[in-house]
Amino acid sequence: MTIDITKIAEMDRNSVLHPFTQLKDFASGKMGDPTIVETGKGIRIEDASGKQLIDGFAGLYCVNVGYGRTEVAEAISRQAYRLAYYHSYAAHTTDELAILSDRLVKMAPGKMSKVFYGMSGSDANETQAKLVWYYSNLRGKPNKKKIISRERGYHGCSVISGSMTGMSFYHDHMDLPLTGIIHTGTPHHYWGAEAGETELEFSKRRAAELEALILREDPDTIGAFIAEPVLGTGGITPPPQGYWEEIQTVLKKYDVLLIADEVITGFGRTGSMFGSQHYGIEPDLITVAKGLTSAYFPLSGAIVGEKVYKVMEEGADRVGAFSHGYTYSGHPIGAAAANAVLDIVEKEDLPGNARDVGGYFQEQLKAKFAQLPIVGEVRGVGLMAAIEFVANRQKKQRFAPELTVGARISKATRSRGLIARAMPQGDILGFAPPLVTTKQEVDEIVSIAESAVRAVMDELVQTGEKIL
Repeated sequence: MTIDITKIAEMDRNSVLHPFTQLKDFASGKMGDPTIVETGKGIRIEDASGKQLIDGFAGLYCVNVGYGRTEVAEAISRQAYRLAYYHSYAAHTTDELAILSDRLVKMAPGKMSKVFYGMSGSDANETQAKLVWYYSNLRGKPNKKKIISRERGYHGCSVISGSMTGMSFYHDHMDLPLTGIIHTGTPHHYWGAEAGETELEFSKRRAAELEALILREDPDTIGAFIAEPVLGTGGITPPPQGYWEEIQTVLKKYDVLLIADEVITGFGRTGSMFGSQHYGIEPDLITVAKGLTSAYFPLSGAIVGEKVYKVMEEGADRVGAFSHGYTYSGHPIGAAAANAVLDIVEKEDLPGNARDVGGYFQEQLKAKFAQLPIVGEVRGVGLMAAIEFVANRQKKQRFAPELTVGARISKATRSRGLIARAMPQGDILGFAPPLVTTKQEVDEIVSIAESAVRAVMDELVQTGEKIL
């Protein structure tokens, strides 16, 4: 299919409100034309001009099985021809939905019972908040409603999920966060540790801070704690040693539900099927999306643990029907796509590939970048990683924000044929390639990234920046 690139770009500029885009710069043409993505295969996409790019971020951490998987397209097509849509209200279902739900309950960590479906991680976390409030009401604890999130945690962009997200630029000018959502410290040892503090000591301090926050707010008002097993958008930061053990001890002590936001880490990215399994987390509620369908169709899930569901079921005679749902909850095409994707995940052992190839990826990143003078930290787990850049390694001194070092490096990787993301909250280059990535493709990714980083490092030196 041949398209008129100029016409499509003009139509887009005149009619699409793009997420996370400087609106005036885009409207004026200052930031150039939109990238018109036309096709993809494996870990690569191709734009309408024929330029290929390695997608080192799997879309937005989501195209885990890679692009162009015809078996998923065929499953979508079969379901669309057979039955394109029916709702799941009032106990209606489809075979694909029942199969998927049974599958998720059995494969998920912890003692899970039911799955409620939405279309995005944001709406799934909205559902989780309502479940926490519903659960507390049914238990006769109407004040136990506050939800604790973490600074730099990411849980979505809608009203409650956006409030849970612990980054101020998601809140600014949007009247967020709402009352009842509170934040505790980031589990990032590199920036948060005191002088000489070990990872375990740092984890114990973060847990003590959480406990102090709960006591300050009153334990009878705290309903849940929501967290990603590995911080994603907040900097791709694995937890420090002992963190999850210490945090869970506090939550159990004060009867606080644990919501594991597995939107990024679910279905293999850490090297385990779920990040919770990787770190010994025992959640009460689990949020999934992204890798559930590898983004081939919008679908999310709020997986409800037995402890919560038992209270819901026992309260049904008293309160009536569970009054929450979306038109597209349990969409049959989404369920069919998810089952096809999970078939691939299991058959090709993508968690195993993320563990093995991911281990190689982490080794290569550390070998190529850890000793560069502008690199403060190389971190990651499985097939997710980040390089954080600093002006002074010894003093852990950041670059001046106006230098936009992270964004410049991201732009330099793109010009060389690799999409790697400039992460917020610092000068950070993030990677989360599809889980089908090979060691040879890792070598390509690392080589391009090294070329880009060294080029920007040379620019900084040439313009007089002192790098120590």
